[in-house]
Amino acid sequence: MPKASVKRLIDNRKDKLIEFVLDIEKYPEFIPFCDNSKVYEKSDNGESINIIADLTIGKGPFKDTFKSDVKLNKKNDHIHVVNLGGPLNHLENNWKFIEVGNDTDGYKTEVLFDIDFEIENKFLNVLMSKSFEFGLNKIADAFQRRAEDLYRSTDN
Repeated sequence: MPKASVKRLIDNRKDKLIEFVLDIEKYPEFIPFCDNSKVYEKSDNGESINIIADLTIGKGPFKDTFKSDVKLNKKNDHIHVVNLGGPLNHLENNWKFIEVGNDTDGYKTEVLFDIDFEIENKFLNVLMSKSFEFGLNKIADAFQRRAEDLYRSTDN
């Protein structure tokens, strides 16, 4: 199973970055190979936010849609994602947000992202394993650029 993690330090407050990551319907605007997204359910019970959403990933005839259960634990600033259906035998990813800085010097947030998945198609699984680290870094770069572009003009 492909498994990897990335860490980025982003010039912004953690609450804005969490909100940004949970805005799943905007993913096709900036994530490479994300063709479509759809949120089916979103609820906030005060302690957590729960989202059920689809992402369509791929290019041309090589596209697939998978459904995910996304949960934000507000107390520990942690987003946990698992697959509910689609071409994946297994998907689990985690986002952790740690804010550093202050009002005087500005705020930055360390974002830690890890992912572990397995595709049903064994041939595609082997292909993904070979190029996975490169693709994950491209996606992390896209998230960081978009977050910094969106919030550059707002106060940290």
